[in-house]
Amino acid sequence: MILGVVQGVSEWLPISSKTQVIIASTYLFGLGIKQAYALGLFLEAGTFIAALSYFRKEVWNVLKSLVGKGDQEGRLLLKYLVVVTALTAVVGVAIYVTALSSISGPVVGVPMIVLGCILIGDGLVVRFARGRSLTTKGLHDLKMRDFIIIGIVQGVAALPGVSRSGVTVSAMLLLGINAKDSFKLSFLALIPASIGAAGVSVVLSEVDIGAAVSTIGYPVILLAIAISIAIGLVFIRILLRAAGSQKIALLAFALGVLAIFSGVASVLVGAG
Repeated sequence: MILGVVQGVSEWLPISSKTQVIIASTYLFGLGIKQAYALGLFLEAGTFIAALSYFRKEVWNVLKSLVGKGDQEGRLLLKYLVVVTALTAVVGVAIYVTALSSISGPVVGVPMIVLGCILIGDGLVVRFARGRSLTTKGLHDLKMRDFIIIGIVQGVAALPGVSRSGVTVSAMLLLGINAKDSFKLSFLALIPASIGAAGVSVVLSEVDIGAAVSTIGYPVILLAIAISIAIGLVFIRILLRAAGSQKIALLAFALGVLAIFSGVASVLVGAG
């Protein structure tokens, strides 16, 4: 239950879900770092189901666009997801295969601390600009360049200690995308990314996954996934409502603090 709560909460906030799952599973079950990291990727199944359920209308529109029956928004979302997912796969798999063995907690904690400071700075700018938001673009305003940047940034989130939602939302805000669309597009990009993350963990970390499953047991893992789904549905709704409100500066400041906390946690526990 604790593992499910950790995954369900941390996935949607700018605190690395992988780092939090590593901490929880090593403390609760005595798993090694590699086993705990592989388990964290495998638990993305709950994240996928929650996002798929909440955004079922958008997903259906994208699927219709695949056969030429979707509307303009569906076609744009399809283009966005294809480009972002392809780049995420290239960057993410490369990091997973070649870099993880040589990366330590302090190294991967730094990007989240930097992003947290950027978010806080953005919140302060918005606040002292007399409430005027500097992020006004939506999906229809995005160019291929924006898709490429978002895809690369999401791929970098394969690093332990780096929050996928944190870096993608931060990147979109910096690109001038409004807060609500930033969260929505980030959560939608999570759907194919989570499938890839779970698949990569099974294919490339079969031994570590097997060791984690034998230690924890299938019933416990399934319970954790079920709890993460329920909590995920709640958090998606809460964050989208907050992003659509007028308190954008406060939201950016709060997310910045959480991102810094995540980076510091990575440094302290050496989760990389």
